Amino acid sequence: MLTDIMLGQYFPGNSFVHKLDPRSKIILTLIFVSSIFLANSYTGYLLLGLFLSLVTVVAGIPVLIVLRSIKPLWIILLLTAGIHMFMTPGTPWVSFGPVSITEEGLRQGIQMSARLVFLILMSSLLTFTTSPIALTDAIERLLSPLKRLKVPVHELAMMMTIALRFVPTLLEETDRIMKAQMARGADFSSGNLLKRGRNMVPLLVPLFISAFRRADDLATAMEARCYRGGEHRTRMKELKLGVRDVFAVACIGAMVGILGWLRWG
Repeated sequence: MLTDIMLGQYFPGNSFVHKLDPRSKIILTLIFVSSIFLANSYTGYLLLGLFLSLVTVVAGIPVLIVLRSIKPLWIILLLTAGIHMFMTPGTPWVSFGPVSITEEGLRQGIQMSARLVFLILMSSLLTFTTSPIALTDAIERLLSPLKRLKVPVHELAMMMTIALRFVPTLLEETDRIMKAQMARGADFSSGNLLKRGRNMVPLLVPLFISAFRRADDLATAMEARCYRGGEHRTRMKELKLGVRDVFAVACIGAMVGILGWLRWG
């Protein structure tokens, strides 16, 4: 289960999507997430799915790896669909005694679940195709106007990127500790909820110790390299918008235009 969580992982590549400016990728991701709420028909959701599939193929990321990012959240997806199917009033479609699934609830449940899936997949593609360093630079540049308000933009961008980068590392550490404790006789799957929570103590204590040790090692390494924040720092690679970024913006702009036409046209 822990190995199925793909958040924060980066897959190096030389595709069109990999070569996009990280600032444009963040903005395009935000535009795509916002455009999800424009879709109000199955045609709109089909268009979003086709666009997302095209981005996945162009990025060169295996489809199974992209779909694995949904697997840890299947309970949330089923719960979201179930709440809308049973709680939305309308024309009964299937009845189970006093409880019934309405046609309107079924349609709304499918649409809401699809929105969550598209949001997760597009966010995963952003981290799959953008290195942590590039994400840090892009977030810092996008938030640079806040420097006039004395906001520590570089430090905030660095903290967000480090937190995102260490998600897969901590998951691997959790899986290793869990296997080690199970080899010593620990049981994490049986018993009631209270017993399971008590059984998690042998897992949480070494995990917190390991996390604090990694954080201390990272701080020591940054100090040894004379890191003093973003003031007067230079970059080895300057971010520059190119023709491919304009083309990507035009493509997603066309998709948003079609979704708007399907909704209000």
